[in-house]
Amino acid sequence: MPRAQCPRCTRPFERCLCALIPQLSSRSRILILQHPSEVKHALNTARLAALGLCNAELLVGEVFEELPALLQQPGYQTCLLFPGDAALPAAQFAQAQTGLPLLLVVPDGTWRKARKLLHLNPVLAALPRVVLPDGLQSRYRLRKAPMPGALSTIEAIVSVLNIVEAPACFDALLRPFEALIEGQIEAMGEQTYQRNHGDSGRQV
Repeated sequence: MPRAQCPRCTRPFERCLCALIPQLSSRSRILILQHPSEVKHALNTARLAALGLCNAELLVGEVFEELPALLQQPGYQTCLLFPGDAALPAAQFAQAQTGLPLLLVVPDGTWRKARKLLHLNPVLAALPRVVLPDGLQSRYRLRKAPMPGALSTIEAIVSVLNIVEAPACFDALLRPFEALIEGQIEAMGEQTYQRNHGDSGRQV
């Protein structure tokens, strides 16, 4: 029988993360587009990000008919967090704007699913793109990164916000994420974790 879940964070009640989820304000607006395959994933970090940021919204689907209206937000400079030939580092993009906060669109899913979201929603492909700086290392530890510098959705959002809204710091958003990871490691057992994931940066 499935364990009862918290309706807010969707974790089992005995591992509820709500007490760790902050309520952070930001000038930037975050729009997370989550592929349906991620919704029931045990390590769903996009939901944690949306819950912890006051100026964030999470939409689930493949085709978002409401996107054109959502992207036309007065007072924001819209951009897509996704690599591309013309993508600019987040800091450089923010500096090039005329003081407007960002409307940051963040696809959530595997790289293949994220590319599918762009393909199915051409309005996304037309947006200016921003990327994270090189050299970042994920704390995920339970998923093998598909490429160097790849971060989970919540880590990527925190990284961008820390850059474009400095000196404000959004690291508190990572507290439920860290607890989520530790809970999964505890559930699988230390030996299983070490056998499958090795010493991939677990903080003791």
